[in-house]
Amino acid sequence: MLATILVLVILLEFGQLELLYWRRKIAKISTHPISDRVRAAAGIGGQSIEPHDFRSILSLHALAPGLHGPAGDFRGVNSYYQVLEKLGRLIPASAEWANAEMTICSKYAAVIVDQHLERNITRAAEPQGLTTGSSNTQNAAILSS
Repeated sequence: MLATILVLVILLEFGQLELLYWRRKIAKISTHPISDRVRAAAGIGGQSIEPHDFRSILSLHALAPGLHGPAGDFRGVNSYYQVLEKLGRLIPASAEWANAEMTICSKYAAVIVDQHLERNITRAAEPQGLTTGSSNTQNAAILSS
């Protein structure tokens, strides 16, 4: 019985540390600059991104389903945002903190969408059918022989 309780406490603490790490990672990514291209496409008027911009950024992501690369899924951030939204409404004392956290979620989503758009623009500019790196020199050698 004691061993079970000890394992549960350790798992709970590990889960809490994992959540804190995840949240810190999102906060760090949210500090990256966001291009005017994403602001305009998401309909964000001012220079600062607000908590309510999260939905429009997600809709921009949904409108561009061809985005490639890692972290193209916002399930975790969307769930966190929804919990914060409900928490801010249910507990008025936490509303300011929840608003700040939702702003971080909005900025994070904008940064990720911006990175994906940039990656797609770069890929679209590459010649079709050719790969980059050392295989290009191999392809050139094969073509010349």
